[in-house]
Amino acid sequence: MKKVVIVESPAKCKTIEKYLGSSEYNVVSSKGHIRDLATTGKFGLGIDIENNFKPSYTIISGKKKDVTYLKKLIEQADHVYLATDPDREGETISWHLFDELAIPEDKYDRVVFNEITKDIVLKALENPRRIDMNLVHSGETRRFLDRIIGFRLSKLMQSKTGGKSAGRVQSVALKLIVDREREILAFVPKEYWTIEAEFKDFTAILDSYHEKEIEINNEEEANLILGKLSEEFKIASIEEKEKNRSAKEVFKTSTLQQVASSKLGFAASKTMKLAQKLYEGVEIGSETAGLITYMRTDSTRISDEFIKSTFGFIKEKYDEKYLGYVKKGKKKDNVQDAHEGIRPTSINRNPEEMKKYLSADEYKLYKMIYIRALASLMADAKFLATTVKLDNNGYIFKANGSVLTFDGYLKVYSDYEDQEDTILPNFNDNKDGVLTAEKIEKYQHFTKPPSRYTESSLIKELESLGIGRPSTYATILGTIKERGYVTLEDKKFIPTEIGIETTDKLQEFFSSIVNVKYTAAMEDDLDKIAENEADYQKVLREFYDGFAPLVDAAFKNMEKKPAEETGETCPECGNSLVIRKGKYGEFVACSNYPTCKYIKKEKKESLVVCKCPKCSGDIVEKPTRKGKVFWGCSNYPKCKYASWYKPTGEKCDVCGDLMVDKNKLIICPTCSQNED
Repeated sequence: MKKVVIVESPAKCKTIEKYLGSSEYNVVSSKGHIRDLATTGKFGLGIDIENNFKPSYTIISGKKKDVTYLKKLIEQADHVYLATDPDREGETISWHLFDELAIPEDKYDRVVFNEITKDIVLKALENPRRIDMNLVHSGETRRFLDRIIGFRLSKLMQSKTGGKSAGRVQSVALKLIVDREREILAFVPKEYWTIEAEFKDFTAILDSYHEKEIEINNEEEANLILGKLSEEFKIASIEEKEKNRSAKEVFKTSTLQQVASSKLGFAASKTMKLAQKLYEGVEIGSETAGLITYMRTDSTRISDEFIKSTFGFIKEKYDEKYLGYVKKGKKKDNVQDAHEGIRPTSINRNPEEMKKYLSADEYKLYKMIYIRALASLMADAKFLATTVKLDNNGYIFKANGSVLTFDGYLKVYSDYEDQEDTILPNFNDNKDGVLTAEKIEKYQHFTKPPSRYTESSLIKELESLGIGRPSTYATILGTIKERGYVTLEDKKFIPTEIGIETTDKLQEFFSSIVNVKYTAAMEDDLDKIAENEADYQKVLREFYDGFAPLVDAAFKNMEKKPAEETGETCPECGNSLVIRKGKYGEFVACSNYPTCKYIKKEKKESLVVCKCPKCSGDIVEKPTRKGKVFWGCSNYPKCKYASWYKPTGEKCDVCGDLMVDKNKLIICPTCSQNED
């Protein structure tokens, strides 16, 4: 009889079992969640609203064999360790396993590890605990809220507009994009002018007149000033200051996604998929180890052991003068500090040595994480900043220069931070203090509207507003793209017509809930539940009692969008044909329904999604006899590959099957490996 350790991902099993020893431990995977809310009951919520929000759970489709296997394994085991991920969702998965598998109280322990290395895993088993029900209640409350809002608002949008879905956080993210687009459309450029004096080695810009900031609104004003200037400038002052620039803290999830987007061009979902692989474990010769700590965190704390080893590494490799200090940023109220920031598990595994064990993209991300963590503990960079003011008949021109005098953390981090010296000449050599300009020019400018959001800037905005959590950002952005609410142009979000319509309808009827302030306050409530400072049932009741009347009013009063006419007439009754939406997509039918039930039958061309993983044929969209859509191989019946969910074209890292889009979740249908 062995001890059983249950983790979430199959990729972790081999690594952890090697650490613990297969003779004593059996490490198995739940393959993520084993159950979810049912779609039964009122509105199909799977939640009994009137009975204190009692949930009804069902085993996830395709997981019954896994659950049966785990139950048999547990019956024969001496002890069970629930070792799911170290966050609220991981805690919730552990509770579902405990509850569904009927594990006896005296037969289980909950263990967590922030990194998958031998020492940390062994230490975790030496320090087990009970399942934290406060975390579970917080995680489940989030799930209940998302289910109630998502189901009710999505149904409303589908019946009244062209929208496909709405959600607690995704709708607020979409509103930010729509609001920004309207700011851009309403923006009126304002004209302004600058005057610049060009010298042999530098350029100075007009800054003030008799110590008052100057503003030039048109060409006439610029010409008046030019007429009062001479070619000669007197040096009014030279100010030199040494300035320090400190390194940034180690990555947290949001900053990792932001920098990976801006510096590596990775989408948030790709960044999280790569980080997951680096966390779960990589074969390094005869050793298997996780290369980074847990990648879903909003903390930047780092362990004393890592600080000590990194300080030793910096002193030995660079010099004692490069030793820095531990950054202690201001802790925000809504930051969960349960585990560390994202860092390498060992400072001695430098990226160049790890490169041969990683894919090209894994290497790029690992290098960025490694360098950021190393730089965070290095000395400040030092600059000599120079400001020169030049006087021309009372008009003061200013020139700024900055020279790096000590590279500090930039010795390793310069590739990820823009820095360029601006060198000014030595003005102290000028004995009479007079400079002659080669030319003085006026330049016309116009103020620019605010920029559209990129993935990086939208994640930064969501985080600053206290909306969502680290694990949700990639899903939020993926959803609004998949639903056709936004398009990407030059990597910037532009709302579509349906995205704007959906936002406007939600604001018309749900402005008190679909807004930044309310959504951020709900995140605070979830944090309070996790800290046992709020009752989850009370939070849910207060929300629902305010939400339900709004939904009822919207179903009653929201104007339904008329069906789009095709320009054709019905061959049976002569009325217009329109585009309607059904369970399996759009179709063309008579506008006089239900009096006339004519439906236009069109033969759809097979849409090639990707190549078949079994025979290299084409995976195409196909209808069943009843009209339901599935995806199958074009070489049928020789090849019988088929899926009810649309394949993405990517292969699972664990088993090689095609990943599919299952209800907004990118997952492997064979082993349930989640992309994120």
